[in-house]
Order: sequence, then C-alpha cells, then structure tokens
Amino acid sequence: MSLIAARASLRQVAIRRTGLRHSSGHGHGDYSFVPFKYSNKTTFAVKVTAYLVAGFSIPFLAAGYQLKKAAGGA
Repeated sequence: MSLIAARASLRQVAIRRTGLRHSSGHGHGDYSFVPFKYSNKTTFAVKVTAYLVAGFSIPFLAAGYQLKKAAGGA
C-alpha cells in the first residue's frame, strides 16, 4: 500500500474517532414521547381532534367552494 493511501486511511479513522466524543451531558430530564406537556387528557383529546378535523376538512371545503363557484356562472 502506498504512503498516500495509508495516510488517508489513518486520517479517516482519526476523524471517525473524534466525531464519537460527546462533551455534553444529558440534561433533558424525564423522557416523554410527546414534545410538549399536557395536564388534562380530555382537553388534550378535544384539541387534537379539532386540529385533525380542521385539517382533514379543508380540501373538502375547497372542493365544495369551487363546485359552487363553477355552478353559479353557468
């Protein structure tokens, strides 16, 4: 193996080793599956349901508006 190839492979190994070091600690506290806190599950369920229904209904409302607009001009 040539000297240039040997140095390149050593350099890659050194880069990999330095990338694995972590100097920061784990200061995140308790682990949670959701990125936010909720205290009342019923209120949370109502808010999530309203959000999902609003997002799901937008295409249907837009299609209804376009159909009504097209029927009015004929």
